[in-house]
Amino acid sequence: MSRNAKINTLLVVLVAALAVLPLVLGLGDHKKEPFTGADAQAETAITEIDPDYKPWFSPLYEPPSGEIESALFALQAAIGAGVLAYYFGLRRGRRQGELRAQAQQDADGAESGAGVSAAQGD
Repeated sequence: MSRNAKINTLLVVLVAALAVLPLVLGLGDHKKEPFTGADAQAETAITEIDPDYKPWFSPLYEPPSGEIESALFALQAAIGAGVLAYYFGLRRGRRQGELRAQAQQDADGAESGAGVSAAQGD
Protein backbone atom coordinates (compact mmCIF):
# COMPACT_ATOMS: atom_id res chain seq x y z
CA MET A 1 0.00 0.00 0.00
CA SER A 2 1.42 3.40 -0.95
CA ARG A 3 2.04 6.16 1.56
CA ASN A 4 -0.88 8.24 0.22
CA ALA A 5 -3.25 5.29 0.49
CA LYS A 6 -2.20 4.74 4.11
CA ILE A 7 -2.76 8.39 4.96
CA ASN A 8 -6.15 8.40 3.24
CA THR A 9 -7.20 5.24 5.07
CA LEU A 10 -6.12 6.72 8.39
CA LEU A 11 -8.09 9.91 7.69
CA VAL A 12 -11.23 7.93 6.81
CA VAL A 13 -10.91 5.91 10.02
CA LEU A 14 -10.47 9.11 12.06
CA VAL A 15 -13.54 10.73 10.50
CA ALA A 16 -15.60 7.60 11.12
CA ALA A 17 -14.41 7.52 14.73
CA LEU A 18 -15.36 11.17 15.22
CA ALA A 19 -18.83 10.42 13.90
CA VAL A 20 -19.45 7.15 15.76
CA LEU A 21 -17.72 7.57 19.13
CA PRO A 22 -20.03 10.30 20.53
CA LEU A 23 -23.06 8.15 19.66
CA VAL A 24 -21.58 4.97 21.15
CA LEU A 25 -20.21 6.59 24.30
CA GLY A 26 -23.34 8.67 24.88
CA LEU A 27 -21.50 11.97 24.96
CA GLY A 28 -23.52 15.16 25.01
CA ASP A 29 -26.87 16.01 26.56
CA HIS A 30 -29.18 14.16 24.18
CA LYS A 31 -31.32 12.37 26.72
CA LYS A 32 -34.29 14.73 26.36
CA GLU A 33 -34.13 15.30 22.64
CA PRO A 34 -31.48 13.71 20.41
CA PHE A 35 -29.41 15.81 18.02
CA THR A 36 -30.63 19.20 19.20
CA GLY A 37 -28.81 22.17 17.81
CA ALA A 38 -27.17 25.06 19.61
CA ASP A 39 -30.29 27.22 19.13
CA ALA A 40 -32.51 24.78 21.00
CA GLN A 41 -29.93 24.38 23.77
CA ALA A 42 -29.58 28.17 24.11
CA GLU A 43 -33.37 28.55 24.26
CA THR A 44 -33.53 25.95 27.04
CA ALA A 45 -30.77 27.69 29.01
CA ILE A 46 -32.42 31.11 28.65
CA THR A 47 -35.79 29.73 29.74
CA GLU A 48 -34.17 28.19 32.83
CA ILE A 49 -32.50 31.50 33.74
CA ASP A 50 -35.47 33.78 32.99
CA PRO A 51 -38.83 32.01 32.50
CA ASP A 52 -40.56 35.28 31.46
CA TYR A 53 -38.12 36.00 28.62
CA LYS A 54 -39.77 36.93 25.32
CA PRO A 55 -37.70 36.73 22.12
CA TRP A 56 -37.38 40.06 20.34
CA PHE A 57 -37.82 38.54 16.88
CA SER A 58 -39.28 35.46 15.26
CA PRO A 59 -37.88 33.36 12.38
CA LEU A 60 -38.84 34.34 8.84
CA TYR A 61 -39.54 30.71 7.96
CA GLU A 62 -40.28 27.87 10.36
CA PRO A 63 -39.79 24.45 8.70
CA PRO A 64 -42.60 21.97 9.38
CA SER A 65 -40.26 19.38 10.92
CA GLY A 66 -36.77 18.95 12.32
CA GLU A 67 -35.76 16.75 9.42
CA ILE A 68 -36.56 19.47 6.89
CA GLU A 69 -34.70 21.99 9.02
CA SER A 70 -31.66 19.69 9.09
CA ALA A 71 -31.88 19.15 5.34
CA LEU A 72 -32.00 22.90 4.68
CA PHE A 73 -29.02 23.41 6.97
CA ALA A 74 -27.07 20.69 5.16
CA LEU A 75 -28.01 22.23 1.80
CA GLN A 76 -26.78 25.62 3.01
CA ALA A 77 -23.48 24.06 4.13
CA ALA A 78 -23.09 22.24 0.79
CA ILE A 79 -23.69 25.42 -1.20
CA GLY A 80 -21.16 27.30 0.94
CA ALA A 81 -18.59 24.53 0.50
CA GLY A 82 -19.21 24.58 -3.26
CA VAL A 83 -18.68 28.34 -3.46
CA LEU A 84 -15.44 28.10 -1.46
CA ALA A 85 -14.18 25.18 -3.54
CA TYR A 86 -14.95 27.07 -6.77
CA TYR A 87 -13.14 30.17 -5.51
CA PHE A 88 -10.01 28.30 -4.41
CA GLY A 89 -10.01 26.21 -7.60
CA LEU A 90 -10.29 29.36 -9.70
CA ARG A 91 -7.41 30.99 -7.81
CA ARG A 92 -5.24 27.90 -8.23
CA GLY A 93 -6.05 27.65 -11.94
CA ARG A 94 -5.18 31.29 -12.51
CA ARG A 95 -1.92 30.93 -10.59
CA GLN A 96 -0.96 27.86 -12.61
CA GLY A 97 -1.82 29.71 -15.82
CA GLU A 98 0.37 32.62 -14.79
CA LEU A 99 3.24 30.26 -13.95
CA ARG A 100 2.89 28.51 -17.31
CA ALA A 101 2.83 31.85 -19.14
CA GLN A 102 5.92 32.98 -17.25
CA ALA A 103 7.71 29.72 -18.03
CA GLN A 104 6.76 30.07 -21.70
CA GLN A 105 8.05 33.66 -21.76
CA ASP A 106 11.31 32.55 -20.11
CA ALA A 107 11.68 29.72 -22.65
CA ASP A 108 10.95 32.08 -25.55
CA GLY A 109 13.44 34.60 -24.17
CA ALA A 110 16.13 31.94 -23.82
CA GLU A 111 15.55 30.75 -27.41
CA SER A 112 15.67 34.27 -28.84
CA GLY A 113 18.77 35.11 -26.77
CA ALA A 114 20.54 32.01 -28.07
CA GLY A 115 19.63 32.99 -31.64
CA VAL A 116 20.95 36.52 -31.20
CA SER A 117 24.28 35.37 -29.73
CA ALA A 118 24.68 32.82 -32.55
CA ALA A 119 23.97 35.52 -35.13
CA GLN A 120 26.48 37.91 -33.52
CA GLY A 121 29.19 35.25 -33.59
CA ASP A 122 29.00 34.97 -37.42
